Amino acid sequence: MTSLWLARAGRANTDPYPAGEHVDTIIVGAGITGLTTALLLARAGMRVAVLEARQIGAAATGNTSAKLSLLQGDVLGSIRHHTNDRVLQAYVDGNLAGRRWLLDYLEERSVAVQRRDAWTFATTSDGAALLDAELAASRVAGLAVERDDQTELPFPIEGALRLRDQAQFDPMDVLLALADDVRAAGGLVVEGERVVGVDAGKPATVSTASGPMTADAVILATGAPILERGLYFAKTDVRRSYVVALRVPGDVAAIPRGMYLSIERPTHSLRTAPDPDGELLLVGGNGHPTGRVESERSYVDALAQWGIDTFPGAVETYRWSAQDYRSGNLIPFVGWFPRGRGRVYVATGYNKWGMTNGVAAALSLTADLTGGKLDWAEVLHHRRTHPADLAAGVGRNAEVAATMTKVWVAAETTAPDIAEEMSPPAEGTGHVGHAGRHPVAVSTIDGRTCALSAVCTHLGGIVHWNDADLSWDCPLHGSRFAPDGEVLEGPATESLRKA
Repeated sequence: MTSLWLARAGRANTDPYPAGEHVDTIIVGAGITGLTTALLLARAGMRVAVLEARQIGAAATGNTSAKLSLLQGDVLGSIRHHTNDRVLQAYVDGNLAGRRWLLDYLEERSVAVQRRDAWTFATTSDGAALLDAELAASRVAGLAVERDDQTELPFPIEGALRLRDQAQFDPMDVLLALADDVRAAGGLVVEGERVVGVDAGKPATVSTASGPMTADAVILATGAPILERGLYFAKTDVRRSYVVALRVPGDVAAIPRGMYLSIERPTHSLRTAPDPDGELLLVGGNGHPTGRVESERSYVDALAQWGIDTFPGAVETYRWSAQDYRSGNLIPFVGWFPRGRGRVYVATGYNKWGMTNGVAAALSLTADLTGGKLDWAEVLHHRRTHPADLAAGVGRNAEVAATMTKVWVAAETTAPDIAEEMSPPAEGTGHVGHAGRHPVAVSTIDGRTCALSAVCTHLGGIVHWNDADLSWDCPLHGSRFAPDGEVLEGPATESLRKA
């Protein structure tokens, strides 16, 4: 599956990897956080290098629904419940700062932006109660959210919230503009160079297959941090969700023009996207924990069917998925990396709201590295973790441990013996078997059958075949691998080994 944004994006030329060189800051990951941080630091006079394992926008940013909004479902009410009004205000202030910076930048670069009202709606009485909590939290934080039940939706609702003058855009337009400007400011953007290790010595050293580089500071802007210290893989939930692009027949005016999101789960979101043949309608949602469902394809099929049922005659044109990370109290982790000696920094846990949170993280990281001070960032740096969140983390990791036991037992006892199988898996399919007591992952894609170790190279989980993305996904911490074993995303840095 390929996103609408990636399918029509132009290609940028990569810079050569400067093995052995020293720069002021190395940024790992060329998404919204990495490239915005790189531009801010380059404009501040630093020499920066962005290292991207695949291509610009290959992970979350190139697969987002790209809503730039402070109305974020039930997020503000949940943050208020988990923390306090001071932290809530700091979160909103950071998101407002990120939104303001990005809109100013897009205007400066003449990148197309569609101004839209954002809506959160409920279809049940329980959902309506959540709207009340979200409205109260929004007003505490000073947002001009209003109750307005007169939506454009073609189905009955129990209520809705509205925040005017938010925005949407093509995220790849943003990333490619940022990459151009990083280079124009003297920075490097290197694609196809996977960082496999970071040493926090003085200077800090990053390791890749092409050799080391050194820097005064290293920023991990990779969705899930690739270093195990800090245990961020254990402090965040990892989930996949989906988007389907639909062409709706008839008058374009019949398509809802606002950006809509249901407050109940499974979520359904709506936004439009400009297209040469008229507006497309993007339907998103149906999220689930990575690697822990029987069939990912059934989730995206159900989402597409919901869209077609809701807008009769609609025809699917694209479908894609994204992976997101969420902290226990919904506040992103941004700042110094534990045991990073003040030279390694991290940004993760955006909970699907990376367009505002990603730029807010870039502003915060830039202040950290240049000696600036942002009051809202200081509050978020020093937020407390409440006992309930600690308990949720314990429960989450107990579930991870139980999942690990379950999948290992299944791999050793119920999975087929690879040596006894008479034929490879059918085209487009994969499954886990075993050779002796070793789990083996076998798939057939484009006529090529690959047999790999089914043991994730991060912390030893047994991978699961994702029948929507045609990938091997680890149910423990969300590492994902291509059919040939190459790392796609997550905390893993090494490919699955050949069986």
